[in-house]
Amino acid sequence: MRTSPAASGWNLPDPGDAEPGQEIIAVGADLDVSTVFAAYRVGLFPMHLETGELAWWSPDPRGVLPLDRLRVTRSLRRSMRRFEVTVDAAFVDVMRSCGDGRRDGAWITDDFVATYSALHTMGWAHSIEVWSPDGDLAGGLYGLEIGGLFAGESMFHRQRDASKVALAALVGILEAAGGDRVLDVQWSTDHLASMGAVEIPRLEYLARLRSALALDPCFS
Repeated sequence: MRTSPAASGWNLPDPGDAEPGQEIIAVGADLDVSTVFAAYRVGLFPMHLETGELAWWSPDPRGVLPLDRLRVTRSLRRSMRRFEVTVDAAFVDVMRSCGDGRRDGAWITDDFVATYSALHTMGWAHSIEVWSPDGDLAGGLYGLEIGGLFAGESMFHRQRDASKVALAALVGILEAAGGDRVLDVQWSTDHLASMGAVEIPRLEYLARLRSALALDPCFS
């Protein structure tokens, strides 16, 4: 059962009004669950700047993974049979693992963990865990689902292909639910592009987002 956050006390800007190519739309506000929830609904997500200030981002172009373009290699199929996949079994462990020992994971501060853990408890944030045959957490990902939007935040792996297995499992869940769902990956890295991620203009992303928000979420 989901618990809806209270209305945000902040007047968040519309990223559709930003200059083409502008990524940082605003600086300030807070990481209250109501603020973060409202931000995703308008196409923003939070990340600290190097100065420590909290910024609200909307990349242009935006990275998305079309569900019908997921690339599953033969070796990945073998890995999918080798690992066990669970959903929402170790949310905090996955989130902290995404930031451990990685320069690009430094933004996952204790404040972020607290906010997204609260959203997880409220039924909005979800994790996919990938377990080795020995029962160790080998990889995973987490993100926020609002309507037909799944905003993938981060992923990690400790064993080969484990993060890819998590992503493939997520795509399978979203595809099975049907509808024009949006799997947002923020920026398309080489790793994500190898699995089918593409970049689209921000205005196209915002149009897709508006349509996706009308769908029912598929995680329970």
